[in-house]
Amino acid sequence: MRRLLPAPVLQFINTVAFGRRSAPKVFDFRGPRRVGKLFGVERVRLSRAPRRRGASTLSVRHRICELKYLIVIFSIIIAVCQVSCGRRAENAPHSGKLQVVSSLFPLYDFAKNVGGDRADVSLLLPPGVEPHSFEPRPEDIIKLGKADIFIYTNNYMEPWINDILKGINNPGLVIVNSSKDIELLKEEDEEEAQEHGGRDPHVWLDLTNAAKMVDAICDGFVKKDPVHKEFYRQNAESYKAKLLALDKKFSESLAGCKKKIFMSGGHYSFGYLAKRYNLRYLPAYYGFSPDAEPNPKDLIKLSKELTRNGLHYIFYEELVNPGVARTIAGETGAKLLLLHGAHNISRDELDRNITFLSIMEHNLENLKEGLECR
Repeated sequence: MRRLLPAPVLQFINTVAFGRRSAPKVFDFRGPRRVGKLFGVERVRLSRAPRRRGASTLSVRHRICELKYLIVIFSIIIAVCQVSCGRRAENAPHSGKLQVVSSLFPLYDFAKNVGGDRADVSLLLPPGVEPHSFEPRPEDIIKLGKADIFIYTNNYMEPWINDILKGINNPGLVIVNSSKDIELLKEEDEEEAQEHGGRDPHVWLDLTNAAKMVDAICDGFVKKDPVHKEFYRQNAESYKAKLLALDKKFSESLAGCKKKIFMSGGHYSFGYLAKRYNLRYLPAYYGFSPDAEPNPKDLIKLSKELTRNGLHYIFYEELVNPGVARTIAGETGAKLLLLHGAHNISRDELDRNITFLSIMEHNLENLKEGLECR
């Protein structure tokens, strides 16, 4: 019968398990068992020794030897499989594409549009996770250790960025601060400004800022792969044209609205959007932490402000409990509308290939409804 394990390997097993080059005589390799065939022997069977004094002790020793034999066999099989799989992984052909990791969803979508079919882009933030409370995991550091480009928003949006970069041993990694050419807005509330560094990190919600972020990302691609710089630049220009066309649509659609003020039941996310389109923005609280909640006094004030301004809608954010917005709506009779900050998306949205542009299109439709635009 053809052996799956060659004779030298079986001799090695015997030497490790029993300290000899052949199996003890108590092992009988005859018989048709399938398990035995798998290991290149007919069967491993404990023979019955003639009954004599000390037979029970000998039997126990035999069983121990048999167990050792099987353990060594399985250990070697596992080791062989691991080595084989490792070699296959090492020898697997590289895709030839840039390996790009982005921290947040807008950057992920921007990078996909710039890199096209020359890049594999992945999202560091797991789908459905609220980004402000995200902490990188060990596997994220490993992922970045194999990447060509890493794109993040800014140090205010990703305060963990310096710590994670210290743990990466990847000299060739191109690191892109996508907000490097954008002036960050100051936090309006002085107390919260001290707590959160005093800057609003949600820069992508001004579509002209989003276009600048695309430029920064394109520069990263060109730095890593200058041979294809024209390809990346053409893609970037094409995508920026779509962003700026949507920006123009926002400006024109929101110019004739009955209301110029909107309220959200969440943290301070939409300052850039409000400034760009000449709107007044009232959040439930001015901090950047989505887990913070206004106190009862603030809720009463917000409800009065909603009524005083004749607002019939209150907005809530994605991936955040809309409890505050729902409470105010219950007190005032206002209706709820989603205003998506595009920080991240759900697993279902990712599977449906939702895009940053489609999120902002939907935001525009809800703003038009909430602001009672003509």
